[in-house]
Amino acid sequence: MLRIHFTPDDLTRVRMARSPDPLAETILSLPVVQRREFGGIALAGWRERTRKGLGPEMRPLFDLAPGGAGEYVPEAFLHAAAATLAESLDHTWSLPRRQWAADHRATQWLRPRTARWIHALHRGEGEWGDLVHRALHAYHDLAVAPYWAQLVGAAHTDRTRRALLAADAGTGELLATLHPAITWAAPQLHVPCHADLDLRLDGRGLLLVPTFFWPDPLVLADNADPDRPLVLHYPIARDLAAYQAVWAAAAGPAPDGALHALLGATRARALHAAATPASTTELARRTATSPATASHHAAVLRAAGLITTERAGPAVRHRLTPLGRALLQGTG
Repeated sequence: MLRIHFTPDDLTRVRMARSPDPLAETILSLPVVQRREFGGIALAGWRERTRKGLGPEMRPLFDLAPGGAGEYVPEAFLHAAAATLAESLDHTWSLPRRQWAADHRATQWLRPRTARWIHALHRGEGEWGDLVHRALHAYHDLAVAPYWAQLVGAAHTDRTRRALLAADAGTGELLATLHPAITWAAPQLHVPCHADLDLRLDGRGLLLVPTFFWPDPLVLADNADPDRPLVLHYPIARDLAAYQAVWAAAAGPAPDGALHALLGATRARALHAAATPASTTELARRTATSPATASHHAAVLRAAGLITTERAGPAVRHRLTPLGRALLQGTG
């Protein structure tokens, strides 16, 4: 058990992140996809779909974030707080060398048999950074991006509920209801841990970060700067229904058999999704694909005269043409 000791100042410095970080969620999903014990049946369908789509370029990530219980993951990949994977990675690669050096020391201590290339990555050898960068983008597009809009929506709902709880009942009640495995006995927060430890905040505060893919509470202390706020990732999905709500919303409506045969499953789904005008990002969410894949299918449908694409500020909007609507409704 980890016992986190709060001062009165720390209770005023409890903060809630707006949403999960896409890089942290991508990294935290890697052990889950490797081990059926993590997340159990709630993540079984996602795990099977993801495993089927894994490419050889993604395999090194399993060394970076292995599936063993309690394995150390380099914290440089878990501390960003950005809206997109690209922004999170920019933050990670720009971290000062002292951060990477501190993470390297932790890796050497906690994972003495780790792959040699991970040591090279921490030392700043560019070829390994490029490899991880490409692998993370490919894996994120497969495993996380199709569900991201629904995941963020669930996190925003959770944040609003907790903010109201803190306003009505105080910070202590907020901490006491984070997760069934976490208990609050003022002035201590008890969090499950692989070791028996006491940690004193001494005024640095606590940042609460929602997580979807990691099924248990996870505490991170900055290896390079002990004065930074402690980070506590808490799961926002508590049961099978909460997970299924995200999977179901991401899947969208199933195309009918004739349209499926004519266009293929994903393209037929994209045509269905464009029945309500959508950006490329929204099209990707509705079809459970990456933005790049959604853009490709939109281009094919546009070339066939089934949708139009119009620019709306920095984004674009895809909508059905009369021909596309007629095909969708079976009147063409």
